[in-house]
Amino acid sequence: MIKDTVSLRFREDTKQWLSGFSVAMLGALSLVGVNSNQTAPYYAALAAVGVHLVHQIYTLDIHRPEDCWEKFTSNRTIGLMLFLGIVLGNLWKENETDETKKNIDNRIEN
Repeated sequence: MIKDTVSLRFREDTKQWLSGFSVAMLGALSLVGVNSNQTAPYYAALAAVGVHLVHQIYTLDIHRPEDCWEKFTSNRTIGLMLFLGIVLGNLWKENETDETKKNIDNRIEN
């Protein structure tokens, strides 16, 4: 099914197109992270997503529909990694904010 839509459209250039889409997605997610003042856990998750995508594209066999389906269904892992990166990144931000407030309060008292 997935093979039919992607590989029929892009044929033998499928891996190049998927690479381009992956770079665009990671670039957009990086920009989102910068604009939302994300922290290290978010960017670590983006790096893990990048590694996952590279592995998917490198091992993809567009001539085997079952392999295409396996790659497609493994994208839930990408969603989970991004979700954890966002949650942990926001928790890290809250922790930094609390520490900053304590430092400011201590300076005011002194």
